Amino acid sequence: MATLGFIGLGIMGRPMAGHLLRAGHTVHVYDLLPEGVQALAAQGAVACTSPGDVARQSDVTFLMVPDSPDVEAALFGPEGVAAGAPKGSIVVDMSSISPVAERGFAGRLRAQGVEMLDAPVSGGPAGAEQATLSIMCGGDERVFAKVRPYFECMGKNINLVGGNGDGQVVKVANQIIVGITVAAVSEALLLASKAGVDPERARQALLGGAADSRILQLHGQRMIKRDFRPGFRLKHQQKDLNNALVTARSIAMALPVTAAVQELFNGAAAEHGGDIDHSALVTTLERLAKHTVA
Repeated sequence: MATLGFIGLGIMGRPMAGHLLRAGHTVHVYDLLPEGVQALAAQGAVACTSPGDVARQSDVTFLMVPDSPDVEAALFGPEGVAAGAPKGSIVVDMSSISPVAERGFAGRLRAQGVEMLDAPVSGGPAGAEQATLSIMCGGDERVFAKVRPYFECMGKNINLVGGNGDGQVVKVANQIIVGITVAAVSEALLLASKAGVDPERARQALLGGAADSRILQLHGQRMIKRDFRPGFRLKHQQKDLNNALVTARSIAMALPVTAAVQELFNGAAAEHGGDIDHSALVTTLERLAKHTVA
């Protein structure tokens, strides 16, 4: 059994760390909020006082925090991971952040003898709870092979896609597809409804055909039932699409459809705040159409 660390015990990180614990590993944990630490400590985890404290005691340290500045603070802030991680240890960032920033972080850690993988995930809270996450990994193949057994405690579809930062590139590609599909399903159901078709009957007719997707299955139903309780928060969709656009600019390319959909999400966030589910994008389009999907 391994000695591991886990930093970031929110809606995703807590169940992910729990799976490592249940697999029999020793897991050192830290979060800015005490609730997650207390919950994991009650299951047998070792509570720590800082990210550096976690890294100091762990062969592999996992991070699952909201955004690039949070990762940078956890890694390089006072009492950060970099201050505690011994040479030869491994840091695995499972957050969804900027590929450009991730490559910089990996270089800084490598300079002090610490290996890094980026391993963002897809599957949401349900995937984290059920250990069925898709994990898209960037980094050295040798390091990936060492960490893969721990990934298998948390996910099912586990792929090394390239070098440092490439996992984050694939994650923003994933989020382009998700965000644009949320907008497409919103428009399709809104068109059907305003034209006089029962939107649930329209959704059922589209399931199983070329237009079928998990977004149509799950989020289409949310839109019709007006269930916008947060599963994947709108602010995280905004962040991921922004990371896609920043990455595109860094390689001198345009993402015009992504940019347009990002503006729709910006409008929804201005109206509702960022903590509502991203399927609430439909309400922004409803205002433009002067019609509600129902």
